[in-house]
Amino acid sequence: MIVRPKKGKTALERYKEIFGEVTYDKLRHEQPNFLQKVVMLEGDAAKENFGLLPEDINALMDVNIIFHVAAVVRFNEKLRTALNINVKSIKFLLSFAKKLPNLKAFVHVSTAFSHCIHKNIDERHYTDIMDADKILALLDIFDDEKFEQIEAVLRGKWPNTYVFTKALGENIILKYSSDLPVCIVRPSIVTATFKEPISAWINNVYGATGIVLGSSIGLLHTLCCVKEYVAEIIPADYVVSNIVSSAWDVANRKAAIKSADQVSNLTNEDKIPIYNSVSSCQNPITWGDFMKKNEAYGLEIPTIKSIWYYMLILNRYLFVHNVCVFLLHKVPAAIVDTLVYLAGQKPVLLDIYSKIEKFSDVIRYFSTSEWKFKNDNVIKLWNKMNSVDQEIFCVNVQNMDWNEYFYQHIRGLRIYLLKDPMDTLQASRERFRKLRIAHYSIISIIILITLWIATLFISFLWSFCPLSR
Repeated sequence: MIVRPKKGKTALERYKEIFGEVTYDKLRHEQPNFLQKVVMLEGDAAKENFGLLPEDINALMDVNIIFHVAAVVRFNEKLRTALNINVKSIKFLLSFAKKLPNLKAFVHVSTAFSHCIHKNIDERHYTDIMDADKILALLDIFDDEKFEQIEAVLRGKWPNTYVFTKALGENIILKYSSDLPVCIVRPSIVTATFKEPISAWINNVYGATGIVLGSSIGLLHTLCCVKEYVAEIIPADYVVSNIVSSAWDVANRKAAIKSADQVSNLTNEDKIPIYNSVSSCQNPITWGDFMKKNEAYGLEIPTIKSIWYYMLILNRYLFVHNVCVFLLHKVPAAIVDTLVYLAGQKPVLLDIYSKIEKFSDVIRYFSTSEWKFKNDNVIKLWNKMNSVDQEIFCVNVQNMDWNEYFYQHIRGLRIYLLKDPMDTLQASRERFRKLRIAHYSIISIIILITLWIATLFISFLWSFCPLSR
């Protein structure tokens, strides 16, 4: 397991933090000494040779399976950083993998949106992108300032550096790994776990999770989103099951190839299979239903950390959304920050809403667009498993109950992200009741004031009408 230092924490501290999570409680109970089987090495995908020391590289020569999940996932990351981590590091890993005497599988984790410029995304390799090596060569030619200036030109139709570099990463895989047992797993928007190892576990606020969390605590009130479009979400345990089981599948595929003639007759997709880990093919859910279900279950168990009552408007049109941002975010934030400043405290709400606005901007492309995916390879993989393995490695979302999922999902956000245990529920409901009264009281006052102003304005206009004399 290769771990990098991050946010002031050493690799060892992060290693202990990762395995200290509740997700490992079940494993700790069943196998108390499981950590003795885990070897941690300090590395960094942003550095040359993955930041590994020569002795560490030698220690890895007996590896049989490589799971490459390291990536920068910030949509608006600087292109240089994204290229180093999401593209350049893959070249090193592939060259390293070719030296391994007993490599069985190399699983590269990409994203379902790596080729989002296409509306129909199959489990195949797309080649309509610049050669990754040519773009990597620019890293040594241009400084950071020049790189930022040409970023938009390099990205072309790709909406951000994340999906762009993920597409380039797949280009590297296709170019350098035809003789290796390699596959690509493309997860869509990853959300909290469904059942394994525990229900509703999540530890980040990316994507759809950030929308639900922000609205549930009363911060996010408007989102530019087409509610009729499919929300391409997938629970984390389904993704992990897909990643692990695909290693088994690609190892079996490679073992079944007996001769060079067989290899020469294979397509790129046969040599390097792709698995689209998505939900829409078997069990689609729209953004509207996604928010309705989270709202329904969220209102049952409000959090004590709510700062205002729940209200979220899904706006199809950007102009309407921007009006709502001004009225529902900026104006209230300015009023509250002014009062806080006058009270001698540090105002923070406008800064918070500035970050929310940036978050909304980067996800708007995905909440106002829709794609048609295929996941035939995932279903074939599922059908290759016996009934026991299907219970362990669930990759087929067809029978997943979204109501059951979101019932647990909202509880997971409360417990694991907000650190708000369920024993505060009674106090939370009382606080939420007061916020609801305040919310509708203010709305009523605003409506009355608006009607009063409208009445005065109409009376003023009427005074100039001849009929009024």
